[in-house]
Amino acid sequence: MEDALKRLDKLTQEEARMATAQNLKVTHSVDKGVREVVDTVVAIDDRVARVDDRVVAVNDRVSSVDNTVKGVDDRVKDVDDRVKVVDDKVAEVIAGA
Repeated sequence: MEDALKRLDKLTQEEARMATAQNLKVTHSVDKGVREVVDTVVAIDDRVARVDDRVVAVNDRVSSVDNTVKGVDDRVKDVDDRVKVVDDKVAEVIAGA
């Protein structure tokens, strides 16, 4: 009976070691999966940062275009003012004739 109890104790210890080994294997597998997810998230974060940089560059370009358009608008207004002066002079000439 004592031999049977010793054998049962050995088998129980071996089963506990096997369960621990299986648990460790699963833990390593989960750890590997988590690391892969982290790597993917980091890669996505890098891509988002690059997109953000591009958006900032486009925003800067749009701002530059806006400034150029304002400059053109100012020039057109100047031309319009000059044309009005000429129109007024032509009207004076016609009225005096």
